[in-house]
Amino acid sequence: MDLQSLTLLVEILDAGNLSEAARRLKMSRANVSYHLNQLERSVGAQLVRRTTRRAEATEIGQRLYQHGLAIQSELQAARESASALGQGLVGRVRLSVPSGYGQLVMSDWLIDFKRQYPGIVLDVLFENRIEDLLRDEVDIAIRVIPEPPLNLVARALGPVRYVACASRAYAQEHGLPTQLDQLTAAPVVTAAVIGRQLRISAYQGEERREVLLEPTLISENFLFLRQAILAGLGIGLVPDYVVQEDVRRGEVLTTLDDWRLSIFGTQMFMLYMPNRQHTRATRTFIDFILERARGTPDEGSR
Repeated sequence: MDLQSLTLLVEILDAGNLSEAARRLKMSRANVSYHLNQLERSVGAQLVRRTTRRAEATEIGQRLYQHGLAIQSELQAARESASALGQGLVGRVRLSVPSGYGQLVMSDWLIDFKRQYPGIVLDVLFENRIEDLLRDEVDIAIRVIPEPPLNLVARALGPVRYVACASRAYAQEHGLPTQLDQLTAAPVVTAAVIGRQLRISAYQGEERREVLLEPTLISENFLFLRQAILAGLGIGLVPDYVVQEDVRRGEVLTTLDDWRLSIFGTQMFMLYMPNRQHTRATRTFIDFILERARGTPDEGSR
């Protein structure tokens, strides 16, 4: 057994199957399978249970996987230490952030981080999926979800508050809904799963209600949704940070303010894998973002 064999085992289990591991390692699938068989022969035990879709660790395979992760972490730390001689912190952080929150809230944080740590490479994806985190495509994901997945570490960044809102011109011409059920007859502008009814949850004290809506304009791009709301295309159901400045200027009016609205969830979380050994760069980034999120003024209106 050598370091290369342990690295192969880690890549296979992180990837979840031999084909994906081969893609990441730039090897053929047959070559990956051959080297895995050689490793299992040298150990004298099966390390990976193969199925048509998944590769899962046996008990001894999981132990070796943990050793492999620890060794990789130490090697990365050694490289960082060598690279950092005479300069600041270095490394790479692969990050996935929601399109709206990332652009409207986190952009300033990310720029400040880069100014403070110019040697750290930030690789930022603006998207709304968790799968890339599970496939080892990113180190950290920021997401709005009702409950974080049990197989991930979740650090709370704070509450997310949705608002029902419309442009002043729309409100003057059509009026604003004053009851939840009136939303069903309104042209709704929001982010939702295309092709499905939108189920919005509303909370008022101990009362909880759900309303089924059929939006007339749907997008994951919150900057576009903001433009649509300002253009008077309907009632927007968006996180309050999307229209916060427009509300302050009086260009957008909110309604149903006595209800706490939720579409995808009421909390923002930072997610990462529990069994992944983080580099100094990644740990520094995690601490930086947690401090910014928890120390941001007007924290309750993210």
